[in-house]
Amino acid sequence: MIISPSAKNICNTCGVRYGTSIIPTICEICADDRQYPGFTGQIWTSYNELATRSTIRFSRLLSTLYDLRISPAFAIAQKAHLVLSSSGNVLWDCLPFIDDQTIAFIRSLGGISAIAISHPHYYSLMQDWATAFDCPIYLHASDKEWIKDPGGYIELWNGASKRLWDNISIVHVGGHFPGSTVLHLPDHGRAGCLLTGDSIYIAPSRRHMSFMYSYPNHIPLPKKDIEFINERVHPLAFDAMYGAFEWMNIADGARSIFEKSISRHLSIY
Repeated sequence: MIISPSAKNICNTCGVRYGTSIIPTICEICADDRQYPGFTGQIWTSYNELATRSTIRFSRLLSTLYDLRISPAFAIAQKAHLVLSSSGNVLWDCLPFIDDQTIAFIRSLGGISAIAISHPHYYSLMQDWATAFDCPIYLHASDKEWIKDPGGYIELWNGASKRLWDNISIVHVGGHFPGSTVLHLPDHGRAGCLLTGDSIYIAPSRRHMSFMYSYPNHIPLPKKDIEFINERVHPLAFDAMYGAFEWMNIADGARSIFEKSISRHLSIY
């Protein structure tokens, strides 16, 4: 399952694995203004090193939705989400670790029919996840340049949205990255859900959302990008929103918070 498990090819800061034979001096994703290479400089780790200390923890958010994260936290420490659906399950975003226990548990729930990832910071070990479940990885073509672990499971798509099945759609919103996306689940929860990664960033108070070019470096988006996000999200049916980190769960009222946050951001310009 794991390619070169002893190779030091996983960035310790962002968790993205490089599948190329030559590892750069510094992670190109972290060297970009949207991230940073770490306070102690570039560090690379291997799957084997992660395996000595890591497990994956699942939490059930809804009857058809789980979040999963690495414990103890590693790299960006994002969540991924497993969406259960009658025509096939979807993994939203990805983690820089996978093990046999995780594979067995997900298979007991019906496996994974597709992986969709919001943006390059969460590409992580996407090829190993796709290999384990023999499923495609859907990435927006606008972020093609950031793929550091190329392979046959990747399917690039263009345009405003990609329909999967059971009314599930990947929606292109841009902003944080040119190809940033959200996952729309209109039939999940009370009145529909959005899974946003950090294409839309839910504040710890869960009363506000932000829309940034770089979250760790506090670089704002231009007005036109926030307007574009609103243009793509406003037509979607949702009242719940689940983001990339542990506090980012809004079970109801998310649409109202989104609309107020958009208005607040645009009023600054």
